[in-house]
Amino acid sequence: MDGQAALPRKNGELVFQSPWESKTFGLAVALHEEGLYDWDEFRKVLIDEIKKWNSNHNENDEKWSYYERWLSSLEEILLKKGIFSKKELDQRTEEFERGLRDDHHRH
Repeated sequence: MDGQAALPRKNGELVFQSPWESKTFGLAVALHEEGLYDWDEFRKVLIDEIKKWNSNHNENDEKWSYYERWLSSLEEILLKKGIFSKKELDQRTEEFERGLRDDHHRH
């Protein structure tokens, strides 16, 4: 992806600040590879999500997180496609966050 949807890179390698970011990235790629959505469709949702965030925040805002926009886009597309209901998505998100906390406590 390029433009606003370009993945954060350093020396050509993807950059993740924390484990949840890489897991969210991997999840989006895996769901696409399973045929649950088209990559261009995801990219458009991501661009719209970034634009929406930018319209409500200063470009130097310290709260900016590319992967939070990525996650919001993934959630939106999963809901839009009917892959999950809002309730199911909330349950899966809770399970995901619990798994991340457990991983953090083990290390």
